[in-house]
Amino acid sequence: MGLDVHARSIVAAAIDGVTGELIQSRLTPSHVHIRSWLADLPGPVAVAYEAGPTGFGLSRSLTAAGIRCEVVAPSKLQRPSGDRVKTDARDAVHLARLLRLDEFTAVWVPTLDQETARDLVRAREDARGDLMQARHRLSKLLLRQGLVYSEGRAWTGAHEAWLRRQRFQSPALQLAFESDFEAVLTVQARRDRLDEAIAMAQDSEFTPIVRRLGCLRGISNLTGLALAVEVGDWHRFTGNSIGSFVGLVPSECYSGASRVQGSITKTGNTHLRRLLVEAAWHHRARYAIGKTIQDRWELAPVAARARGDAGNRRLHARWNSFRERRKRHVVANVAIARELSGWCWSLAVLEE
Repeated sequence: MGLDVHARSIVAAAIDGVTGELIQSRLTPSHVHIRSWLADLPGPVAVAYEAGPTGFGLSRSLTAAGIRCEVVAPSKLQRPSGDRVKTDARDAVHLARLLRLDEFTAVWVPTLDQETARDLVRAREDARGDLMQARHRLSKLLLRQGLVYSEGRAWTGAHEAWLRRQRFQSPALQLAFESDFEAVLTVQARRDRLDEAIAMAQDSEFTPIVRRLGCLRGISNLTGLALAVEVGDWHRFTGNSIGSFVGLVPSECYSGASRVQGSITKTGNTHLRRLLVEAAWHHRARYAIGKTIQDRWELAPVAARARGDAGNRRLHARWNSFRERRKRHVVANVAIARELSGWCWSLAVLEE
């Protein structure tokens, strides 16, 4: 059975595995209504629907009722190139046929606690982006007035005191400045509240993985938790396949005797890709075991420390190799991020 799920309606298409009969219906989003309709079908029943903004609540509800439910990756659906008509009913039938043939790629369905932790981390990610935009708006407004802070690093306590001293003769300009400054302070307070909530959530099912990931440079507790909740089940990958999951592998066209590699695919989880690319820059500097990483090592098992140290040395050596070959830094960093994802996988699946 295939379901084309929307916020206010669901189109269902069921194919009898014996007779091939097609049964179609339009359902409400109520899980009770869907389960009751499925109960009237000759069992056993298997259901598939595309992953999307409606989440995994339907999958959990059907699984709890003893019904096999597969959440399909939309980007991996096989569609005929000549099929130019797309309707909800045709999509539901298409899903039912793929499920019948077992020709689909299922996504990992997180538990409710895991999805809650992921939402918390993504809320912090959104706050970070909003804060960056608010700061840019404020700094560019001041730049247009010829005001540039040059007494040290920006967005520190001293910088905030300097901002509070700014006054303008034009009431309209003063109001615009105060509005942008208030937006920065508001978003910054929201980010800090989320940081506190994430810090309190450190002691959870993800704690062992976060501590092992922290053995690598550039992987703080916040980054480690974000990696853990975004990946979820690390055992579904290998050291080679996780790079494609985060879109850090080169695109490729291989036909006949020609083989062309292009830029990275940028498919998969964008949150993970950004975190890994930012963490990879930390491996550019000279490797030294400082207090920060030493404190993180003390919380991790001995095997994780040894593997983390080996990974840090290897990634720094790779950076030096790219420098000697005069690779562009952004290109080299993506290659380091791709290998870093493999080291993260190695630590995540490490048995304690």
